[in-house]
Amino acid sequence: MDTPNPFDPNVIIPQIEIVVQQTIGFMPRLIAAIIIFMIFWIIGAIFRRVVNRYGKRTKLDPEIRDLLARVVRLTILIVGVITALGTVGIDVTALVAGLGLTGFALGFALQDIISNLLSGILLTMQRPFRRGNYIRVGDKEGYVVDMDLRYTWLRQDTTTILIPNSVMFKESIVILATNAPQPMPPQQYMQPPR
Repeated sequence: MDTPNPFDPNVIIPQIEIVVQQTIGFMPRLIAAIIIFMIFWIIGAIFRRVVNRYGKRTKLDPEIRDLLARVVRLTILIVGVITALGTVGIDVTALVAGLGLTGFALGFALQDIISNLLSGILLTMQRPFRRGNYIRVGDKEGYVVDMDLRYTWLRQDTTTILIPNSVMFKESIVILATNAPQPMPPQQYMQPPR
């Protein structure tokens, strides 16, 4: 029995025709997936602008406004990627289940960071104290020099105290002086590590 020559035109040409037909059949789905992703990209950009404008109009803190705008855009882009992959013909049920499990694992692993972040957002929105106030939280006290999404910065003499916002949210806050002299901003007395 003779084995067919792999370079024989009678063998190669039908295989090339099959590949070309499959590629031509796949192109409309690929183009549709690219168009779908581009639509979601545009929708994400529009929603980011809407969140930024609404945040400016309601005088929302710039850090929170940017965070919300990024989260909204990222969520829309993830939905767009999943929709585009489904359009191409990829089974996305396993992908969605994997994303759910990954989100659960990350949420569990990063619960302290997420707690500080959400507490920072709530403290920034509620503003129970202002920069320059002299406050006591638990056994720590000092002038409030800054608040970001993770920490509240207190200054006492030459000591800088960074209190996680989750602690600030759980503990009682005693405002000892509201018209305290303005301490220097944190950038002047403490440089972040590089």
